[in-house]
Formats: sequence, structure tokens, C-alpha cells
Amino acid sequence: MADEKKPKGEQQQAKPKGDRPEKSGKGDKGGKRKGGEAGSGATSTPVVSTTEVVAPRLMEKYKGEIIPALTKQFNYKNANQVPRLQKIVVNMGLGAAVANPKIIDTAVEELRAVSGQKPIVTRSKKAIANFKLRAGLPIGAMVTLRRARMWEFLDRLVSVALPRTRDFKGVSRKAFDGKGNYTLGLREQIIFPEINYDKIDAIKGLNISFVTTARTDEEGRALLQQLGMPFRAN
Repeated sequence: MADEKKPKGEQQQAKPKGDRPEKSGKGDKGGKRKGGEAGSGATSTPVVSTTEVVAPRLMEKYKGEIIPALTKQFNYKNANQVPRLQKIVVNMGLGAAVANPKIIDTAVEELRAVSGQKPIVTRSKKAIANFKLRAGLPIGAMVTLRRARMWEFLDRLVSVALPRTRDFKGVSRKAFDGKGNYTLGLREQIIFPEINYDKIDAIKGLNISFVTTARTDEEGRALLQQLGMPFRAN
């Protein structure tokens, strides 16, 4: 008599769900955790710099001396009303770059040395046939300084660079825009000690714009004067 077929359930016993191997999580590939070996619980030690950060001298002077002085002068009721310096924009326009494009490279290097920050190259927006100018040509370089670099640049400007100007008698008091912002024009970049006189290819002028939160020219002039800007008497 032929062997009777075993019931389907007896031929192959189903494995219980509890015996199946569990899949490892996404972060546990190869039995290791993201932060190190499995089960070690080790964490990386953060690197702490031991260099002491020194605040710029003019910034400390502004907080400790200039804010109380301006509050007393203009009778401000709140310290937030006191005008402050927002940014300094240094711009070097180079019309000669149309005929000599290499002058842009030296201007960028000189601005980098003066400001301590990488400048950007400015390009023409319109084509002007009389000046042989096409749209998109590099015609200058500029850099915008904020926070610590702004204060350090201003300190070097009023303490070292401006006194080196030939026959210096002070800067104009009238170069304000009506909203407390001031623009200073310099004819020679060699007044900055960071520039090597032996390596310059041409004398270049530059404009320095001081953007403040002052509401009037009088407030902006008082702020810059307190910061050491040597204005002329008239």
C-alpha cells in the first residue's frame, strides 16, 4: 500500500517569527555606530582654541566712550538711538582697464592687502562707444567691510594712512549724502603702509564710503569725528 501523503502543514514546519534575524538599523552598518565602534558609546572631543580674541580698539572705544558722549550731545533717550557704523565700502574705479586689463589684477591685490579681505571685480553695465567701453568689461574692484575688519580698517585709516598724505590738512566736512553717510576720496593708494611702493604699476585713486545709521548729516559727522576722522575746520 502506497505511503500516504503527509499533510501540507507537516511537510515543512514554519519558522516562528521570533527566530528570524533582526535587520540592523541604517546607522549600524557593519555592526558599528556612526560615532565609533558598536557599543563603545565614545564621542569625539571638541577642539577648543586657546587663542585669546582681542576686540578692535575702536569698537571698545565706541561702546565705552562714544555712546555716552553722543547720548549727552543729542539727548537720546535710548541707547539704540545712538548712530553706529554699519559698513565701510572701499571702491577703486579703473577706467584705464579698458586699454590695460592687467591693471585689474594689481588693483585686486592692493585692495586685498589694504582691507584684509578678498575684493570683487566690478564690470560695466552699459556700452559707451565714445569711451570704447563694452558691456561686461572689468572696470574696477571693491570690497565691503563689516564687524571687526571694518573697525580695524578705520583705525588704520585715521591713525596711519591719512597722516601720510602729502600736505594733509584734514578731510572735507561736506561730503555727506543728507542721510548721515560719508564718502572720502583718496588720490593715491600708496598712503597705506601695506602696499609695497616698488611693486605698484600705476597710481590709483579710491573712494571710501562710511555707511551709518545716523538720520542726519550732523549726527553722522559727530559719530565719525568721535571715531577720529580728522575733519577740516571749515
